Amino acid sequence: MPAVTETTRLERLYDLISGDEDARVCKDIPAESCADQPRNFFAYLGANTVNKVADELSSAKLVLPWMLGALGAPAAFTGFLVPIREAGVLLPQMLVAAYVRRLRRRQPVWLLGGALSALALFGMAGVVATLDGVAAGWALVVLLIVFSLARGLCSVSAKDVLGKTVSKSRRGRLMGWSAAAGGALTLLLGAWLGGSALGDAGRAVFVLLLVAAGCLWLIALLLFAGIRELPGATEGGGNALQVALSHLRMLRHDALLRRFVSARIALLAVALAPPFYVLLAQQRGAGDAAGLGMLVVASGLAAALSSPFWGVLGDRSSRTVMALGAAGAGVLGLAVSAAALTGHAALSHGWVHAAVYMLLIIMHSGVRLGRKVYLVDMADADNRAAYVAVSNSAVGVAMLVAGLIGLLGDWLGIAVLLGLLAVAALAAAAMALRLPEVSDAG
Repeated sequence: MPAVTETTRLERLYDLISGDEDARVCKDIPAESCADQPRNFFAYLGANTVNKVADELSSAKLVLPWMLGALGAPAAFTGFLVPIREAGVLLPQMLVAAYVRRLRRRQPVWLLGGALSALALFGMAGVVATLDGVAAGWALVVLLIVFSLARGLCSVSAKDVLGKTVSKSRRGRLMGWSAAAGGALTLLLGAWLGGSALGDAGRAVFVLLLVAAGCLWLIALLLFAGIRELPGATEGGGNALQVALSHLRMLRHDALLRRFVSARIALLAVALAPPFYVLLAQQRGAGDAAGLGMLVVASGLAAALSSPFWGVLGDRSSRTVMALGAAGAGVLGLAVSAAALTGHAALSHGWVHAAVYMLLIIMHSGVRLGRKVYLVDMADADNRAAYVAVSNSAVGVAMLVAGLIGLLGDWLGIAVLLGLLAVAALAAAAMALRLPEVSDAG
């Protein structure tokens, strides 16, 4: 019998995962890439999976806030983590998208972004090992900016590479398997942290996490480099930033878009809250690696448990999902703020903070899903691209400005800040609920 080659094994596994009779079909990619599709599928799957785990190891909502708290950095730095991580990926994409799409091969752009991401994470590990306080805060924020810009390069090129190398009918399966594998590995990571003997290891825990994240990026580089991307078309390289600026006048003339953007900016109160819950958990609950591990597990469970529910409800009424998520976050924030201000004994238990954080992430997931579905449903084929460009531009700038809220944490304390964010979330829920219904079911 002929020997079973590595390529044959890969093809068999690909056929098994694809799971139907036309598993080898190439619907919208070059015919020359069809034979490489199994190889490209698993290369992209592997790179995407380890990226997801690396992102959890260096999460701006969870790991980095905990790290800054452990290093004694002021809360002002914590306030900028999420804005830099989110806007730092979004806004640069708009600047470089035109250039990237003029390239016949986009894979090298991803590889450059991945290499810079790994270097930034190794740099963060060096900062954690050597610096404290304000110096550590500034150094980590600067490196997070580098990391976010690098992630923007990966983001703007990854979808183009995927579209050229994996057929349309296979991309959903790829992303689904990637999300499942990344989520499972993240839960294992959290369980390991929660049960490990690293509780008293101090900053060594964070050095280990950041070095591991950097090494995962290097693995992702090797996997992504294995994708065989053929040179492709270079048209369609319009500058997204110019498009967004040219359409900003829509905010004056389009009342629905203006109301949605205003509500989305108000909903930033929910997006900005998680790092401060993390600081509170570190200060009042279990402040060691076990406490961090419980929050990692809680975050993973929240996303897995809430997504199907929010998805079904979002198809019925996306504005209701936004309102429920924001209102839930607001009520939760008021309760936690009151408990913290009165010194309630419940906050001395790490599992209580894990449960609270899980509820917060569930609410945040609802807000994220609701506003994405609402934007798609309220637009049509003619104006959807313009709506997305305007909305992302406005919210990206607003998020950077909102990062200053961390200054209030140093001035008023974390407990009071959580209360203020809770009130703002309730106001955002009211704004979302006053939006007109745009779903067919509504």
